[in-house]
Amino acid sequence: MIAFISGAIFALIVVGLLLWRTIVIVNQASTAIVERFGRYQRTLNPGLSILVPFVDRIRERVDMREQVASFPPQPVITEDNLVVSIDTVVYFQVTDPKSATYEISSYILGIEQLTVTTLRNVIGSMDLEETLTSRDAINGQLRGVLDEATGKWGIRVNRVELKAIDPPPSVQESMEKQLKAERERRAAILTAEGQKQSAILTAEGAKQSAILTAQGEAEAAVLRADADAKAEVIRADGQAAAVEKIYSALHEANPTSAALAHRYLETLPEIANGEASKVWVLPSELTSVVNGLKEGFTK
Repeated sequence: MIAFISGAIFALIVVGLLLWRTIVIVNQASTAIVERFGRYQRTLNPGLSILVPFVDRIRERVDMREQVASFPPQPVITEDNLVVSIDTVVYFQVTDPKSATYEISSYILGIEQLTVTTLRNVIGSMDLEETLTSRDAINGQLRGVLDEATGKWGIRVNRVELKAIDPPPSVQESMEKQLKAERERRAAILTAEGQKQSAILTAEGAKQSAILTAQGEAEAAVLRADADAKAEVIRADGQAAAVEKIYSALHEANPTSAALAHRYLETLPEIANGEASKVWVLPSELTSVVNGLKEGFTK
């Protein structure tokens, strides 16, 4: 009985081992390289697969997703003999699992070393200023070289990015001083422009104010002249109407020459009291009137 139980347990272990070596599950976005007797046999896609126990084995599982490799800063010499430190990030994806497994021992290490050497070749043909201002051009050249070199490894380089370009400390200090001087110069220019615009606006405002004041005074003078002229016209019309009424009244009354002379003589003192009366003008008719009065008193 004990031997039977031991045999059953041994059989279960053998069956479990066979199933473990036979059934393989590959995760999504991954592949598995299968070897048979040490040689490449096939590539397993995601899902459930069956292997021949003790004959087939999985050599390596390959991640088919896009991967990101960030490499440490590398010292690179520019064309003007300045050492800059550059950080790079490479985005790549495995397109052929078989080539990525058998064509190179470690494609991550291969991409890193290829990035370093290509970066030195590219930066070596540029000066510092061009290096700092040509990130896109450098990224494009690196991607082209890496994509072409890694094609036989079953790798596709999607893009390359420069995280940082750090010049030497002395150069950084000089650049900071230059940037500070440039900022101060721009600030001085902006201040001067602001003062200039302020002075121009102030002058324009004073000019407009003087023009409006002069126009207002001219219009006021015109209005005053019009008012005075209208007043004179009204006064003259009034005097003419008064004279006409007096003339009509005299005409209707038909006074004698003696009465007119007497009234004129009574009015002469009032005329003499006027401040503006310097010269008396006696009408010619007054002489005849006075003679008439004289004749009247002598009779």
